[in-house]
Amino acid sequence: MITLEQILNSLNTSVAISLLAVVLVAMVYQVYFYFRYIKKGGAISTPQPKTNHEELPPVSVIVCARNEYNNLQEYLPILLSQDYPTYEVIIVDDSSEDDTEFLLERLKHQYVHLYHTFVPRGARVLSSKKLALTIGLKAAHHEHILLTDADCRPESKYWIREMMQGFANADTEMVLGFSPYFEKKGLLNHLISYDTLFTGLQYTGMARAGFPYMGVGRNLAYKRSTFFDMGGFKGLLNNQAGDDDLFVNRVATKKNTSVVCTRDSLIWSAPKTTWHEWLHQKRRHLSVSPQYNLKSKCRLTIEPISRALFYASIIASFIWGGWIVAAIAATLLVLRWIMQMVIINISAHRLGIRKVGMGLFIYDILLPLITLYIIATHRITKKPLYW
Repeated sequence: MITLEQILNSLNTSVAISLLAVVLVAMVYQVYFYFRYIKKGGAISTPQPKTNHEELPPVSVIVCARNEYNNLQEYLPILLSQDYPTYEVIIVDDSSEDDTEFLLERLKHQYVHLYHTFVPRGARVLSSKKLALTIGLKAAHHEHILLTDADCRPESKYWIREMMQGFANADTEMVLGFSPYFEKKGLLNHLISYDTLFTGLQYTGMARAGFPYMGVGRNLAYKRSTFFDMGGFKGLLNNQAGDDDLFVNRVATKKNTSVVCTRDSLIWSAPKTTWHEWLHQKRRHLSVSPQYNLKSKCRLTIEPISRALFYASIIASFIWGGWIVAAIAATLLVLRWIMQMVIINISAHRLGIRKVGMGLFIYDILLPLITLYIIATHRITKKPLYW
């Protein structure tokens, strides 16, 4: 006759085995994800054969700006002093109310390859950034387009040269670059830096694995003909954001997309300085992610689900799994943390970006919770946004 004690022991054993199985399955996927994508994303791009000046394609660098006088005054001369044979810089003034126009007129006398145009005042559009980019692309004289923002600074004078190496393959129509944020003190900046690094390693790693799904407009290149052949931002005009990631998600393929990830190819950008501004930025980015193609959404969903299952099963193992299962779970937790630290910090070192310290464990849990909070509360703003 089976006793109650035997039944309870059997249940405890079943629970322990189930918990251990969940921990192991989640751990296996996490290992796969980090070595398949994150490690690949942090690999320095293979140096291309040195090209002669005659072989480098002419480039149009497009920058959209609204009330960016101070940033343009500081960073525009760096863009205009790149070591590249033939390029132009086109500033699209999006109805600025500061002295941007006077600054551009003054700089035009010093830099003959500086051009500027403008978005007509009073233009009624949901996303003036898309209109500004379209105007800039129509004004461009060259086939190869390189995008950045007014508050961005190239790592070196070889930025254009490095990014154009991504077009070495004749089939390439789009090149994804990486853009970290300026490093400052404080928890918020460390969190933003880690979030940006992880996201950058993820989208560059997936692109290198043959699954490009997004890019950032601070460091993105594509062919002018590709933009217009795809109808520009047709179908995306009802989105306040998405001038970069949604466009890449729609256009990029395994064959037509390449990644350039070297120190000289980096573009540094100014981060948000308050929690409110950063959360607002996160909401805007999340507002367009539901419109990614189905394959992209599936790949992007699996990792956070496996991460949540991993942590949840770890906690459950400590409570109900018994000391053996708890010991195994704790060991796997430490091994995963070591794996993260090694892969992410090696990638950061290669790119000259601040390494992630002991806070990685906190960020790894906190960032998904912030994302869930934003999604659950449906607090994506309805007001028109300028990127």
